[in-house]
Amino acid sequence: MITPQYDGYPQRMAYDIHLADRIREILRDRCAAASERLMFGGVAFMVDGHMCCGVVKTDLVVRLGPADITSALSKPHTRPMDFTGKPMKSMVYVGPRGTHSDDSLREWIESACTFVRTLPPKECGARRAKRSKRT
Repeated sequence: MITPQYDGYPQRMAYDIHLADRIREILRDRCAAASERLMFGGVAFMVDGHMCCGVVKTDLVVRLGPADITSALSKPHTRPMDFTGKPMKSMVYVGPRGTHSDDSLREWIESACTFVRTLPPKECGARRAKRSKRT
């Protein structure tokens, strides 16, 4: 694993930064408005405020619509995202062998982007506003 430098100190990354770089390149071509957040001990790529895909350890995580989940889980090197021990309905892990080629990675990312683009955009700060109303 590559050890990048931050403020002169080495930082060990808990996720495959090469895979993250490949995703960035695809998103740059597909969706210029994508942003990044550190989540799940890895990195998540957001589109219109929704998580689209990400990297956890060496796995790709993709968000897919209900119609695509069953089909995705029938493909090799996939499994439900069960980060908390309970599978997340719209998230799928794709192992390293499932993202080895650029074409296969692009197909997964484009499927996730297509689904996320069907969701209504989230407003910036909407999450904070909901939290502040609770108190």
